[in-house]
Amino acid sequence: MNNKIYFSDNLPVLQNIQSESVDLIYIDPPFNTGKVQGRTQIKTIRSDDGDRVGFQGERYETVKIGTKSYSDSFDDFLSFLEPRLKEAYRILSPNGSLYFHIDYREVHYCKILLDKIFGRESFINEIIWAYDYGARSKSKWSAKHDNILWYVKNPNDYIFNYDEIERIPYMAPGLVGEEKAEKGKTLTDTWWHTIVPTNGKEKTGYPTQKPLGILRRIVKVSSKPDSTVLDFFAGSGTTGVASLESGRNFILVDKNPESLEVMAKRFDGVTNIDWVGFDPKPYQKTIVQEQNTPIEQHSPIQATLFDVIKG
Repeated sequence: MNNKIYFSDNLPVLQNIQSESVDLIYIDPPFNTGKVQGRTQIKTIRSDDGDRVGFQGERYETVKIGTKSYSDSFDDFLSFLEPRLKEAYRILSPNGSLYFHIDYREVHYCKILLDKIFGRESFINEIIWAYDYGARSKSKWSAKHDNILWYVKNPNDYIFNYDEIERIPYMAPGLVGEEKAEKGKTLTDTWWHTIVPTNGKEKTGYPTQKPLGILRRIVKVSSKPDSTVLDFFAGSGTTGVASLESGRNFILVDKNPESLEVMAKRFDGVTNIDWVGFDPKPYQKTIVQEQNTPIEQHSPIQATLFDVIKG
């Protein structure tokens, strides 16, 4: 199948994806981060003439009501997520996985919602992605981690490629023997990994871009070659890049035009993508001529780059 990138509200796209057709879903939905903590001081009411834009492009009017407004924002957040997560459950294959990326402010409430949809027995791990970058708070312990909740469709049968787990050095290799020390140890549920470097080649300029290393781990361990991977809050398209590298198919969805522009540049030269509702050509520099070259003759990501003529 061709990979697909949709410029669309994600709910109607999800509703049209075949049941049990996707082995892995990773999503990084909007967080209630410090940048929007003003919502703890206000109440928002849907209004065509509103002064701010909320989820899915809805306009809201701001009414200052003090600190009680946090629950209003929280309730709207969950009601926004619930129908999308129900569709995600339907779409997952019988041995598929959902990785739900969120932060400490909302993780507790989102877990309750996911327990309701998937069942508590389908919760496998809470992965802590820890990083050490940015400013330090002078009024509390500085928050330097994100939370990734891992749920499966069937807790008795799910894809988990143990041999694909990255190995890291032992802290005291002399205590474990030469053979084990040389092989290294597997990762735990706490992942130390830098954010996307501000001046690195990986940086796309998209504000919520997640590191490719994090997505590589998830894709390799929780899907198979030729699996379909879905990300319906696609952002900068990192899930798609990790999927291409690993020989997986992908479906990406986002309704932010800036997201699609970033992805158009990031996938410049990749031929086997169907762009739905968006023309990537104005943002790309490469003219691609496809040939009937067997995909197995190339590495997973090279197989999408047949004849490239720089324009």
